[in-house]
Amino acid sequence: MYYTNYDSIVGKLLIVSDGESINGLWIYNQKYFCYGYEFSKLKRNDDLEIFKITKGWLDKYFKGLNPNTCELKLNPSGSCFQKLVWSILVEIPYGEVMTYGEICKIIEKRLNKKMSSRAVGNAVSHNKISIIIPCHRVVGKNNIGGYAGGIDNKIKLLNLEGMP
Repeated sequence: MYYTNYDSIVGKLLIVSDGESINGLWIYNQKYFCYGYEFSKLKRNDDLEIFKITKGWLDKYFKGLNPNTCELKLNPSGSCFQKLVWSILVEIPYGEVMTYGEICKIIEKRLNKKMSSRAVGNAVSHNKISIIIPCHRVVGKNNIGGYAGGIDNKIKLLNLEGMP
């Protein structure tokens, strides 16, 4: 497994790859930083093609553009439920938000069973590819909700996307 860094408006980012796809992207010192990986076992490699593509995507994003996530090969490890939640996050349009409850309703339809907002919140908070899989676009019914990267960073990302 390999890593590189990226400097952004929300701080230094760690990007992790198996050489073919992106497996993780975290803000340094965020909650669940490098979750599922032992940082000391990662090898630094700034020259991987997947890192160049991802940094290009991030450059566009942090310039206030809406880059296409389809150009990135994403492969976060997680449970089937986590992956289902993360697949819904990718569907949240740039500049828009969705509540935990709305995500629950989508999952309930897809799985045909009752779901709790707490389970969704747990999966959202353990998102291994921050920003690209836009967990910052998930909010509470009556508030901004949490963010593993910090509320201030969540607000910066939402403002970047044109939300007050």
